[in-house]
Amino acid sequence: MEKTAGKPIRCRAAVCRATGEALVMEEIEVAPPKAYEVRIKILCTSLCHTDVTLWKMPSSPISIFPRIFGHEAVGVVESVGENVTDVKEGETVVPVFLANCEDCRDCKSKKSNMCTSFPFSAAPGMPRDGPGTSRFTDSNGEILHNCLGVSSFSEYTVMDIAYVVKICPEIPVDKACLLSCGVSTGVGAAWKVADVEAGSTVAIFGLGAVGLAVAEGARIRGVSKIIGVDLNPEKFDTGKKFGVTDFVNPKECGDKSVSEVIKEITDGGADYCFECVGLASVMNDAFTSCRDGWGKTIVLGAEMHGAPLSINTYELLRGKSIEGSLFGGIKAKTDIPLLAQSYLNKELQLDEFITHEINFEEINTAFDLLSQGKSLRCIIWMD
Repeated sequence: MEKTAGKPIRCRAAVCRATGEALVMEEIEVAPPKAYEVRIKILCTSLCHTDVTLWKMPSSPISIFPRIFGHEAVGVVESVGENVTDVKEGETVVPVFLANCEDCRDCKSKKSNMCTSFPFSAAPGMPRDGPGTSRFTDSNGEILHNCLGVSSFSEYTVMDIAYVVKICPEIPVDKACLLSCGVSTGVGAAWKVADVEAGSTVAIFGLGAVGLAVAEGARIRGVSKIIGVDLNPEKFDTGKKFGVTDFVNPKECGDKSVSEVIKEITDGGADYCFECVGLASVMNDAFTSCRDGWGKTIVLGAEMHGAPLSINTYELLRGKSIEGSLFGGIKAKTDIPLLAQSYLNKELQLDEFITHEINFEEINTAFDLLSQGKSLRCIIWMD
């Protein structure tokens, strides 16, 4: 690391040149970190649905090509720029897509995990340099755009320190990788946003990795019922590993609506409903399924088609509430180390989320597996 600090690094990256095209392994150049930046050697990464969504998205201010995707990972600090004191060379870190500067009003508040200094944006660019800026160039010297400020589908990446979290080296790196996005989002939504309590009832719409992480968080809190709602009947057996007690397949409800079935199971409606799909119609189903008086619906999925959400205001007047959540309310620099310790204490399950492991050269296989609904998390080993 001492030999490369302050110098450009040539390495491999999986580059996407156009919407929906297979990723191509290329040799690229990664610039040294500037002030407040960290260059990280990625140890392993995994594929999140958000990467797939951006991969399929036509070119726009949010989705610009060529691009290096990936935002769920773990790595080792190779070098740091000026004014970086949080981490040093050789330390294990996880990257995150949501800033946590720890100094702004929002970061100091317990009410939000937003960051005033670096507001969330899906557009490529380095936070302090502005849109379109990057630390990646291809073999022709042309810019390669980053993704969510991370771009972990590269052997090395450069990130702003506000998006880098130091993590204890005792946790296995493949398990640490999961805390970078999906599992933290789901567990955080159950613990920090909904604050589910023992004996309560929970309904989860969509049993992907995030939905199952919600179940895991609810299981640890000791809720009485965890109802999984999914079109794939195979998800019930998977869900049982994370505490799912009941399963509702919308195709098999007969003349009843999903909300009617859930109200029967819970004697009036679930105390907490979580929407983990990203469809306005499912968000409405979740809201309708929660209990009058205090039922709370947490929306975790971004609406895939940009459709507006329309809810019955009379249900709001009866005491229900609905709340959106980005990254499950997680404040990365304080909460992710706590989740890692929960795993080490044998409280939080992480191993069960890993369904596949592949080498970096096989990265397109991870896209196939996730698109076909065959994997929860596929660990992609860089070496």
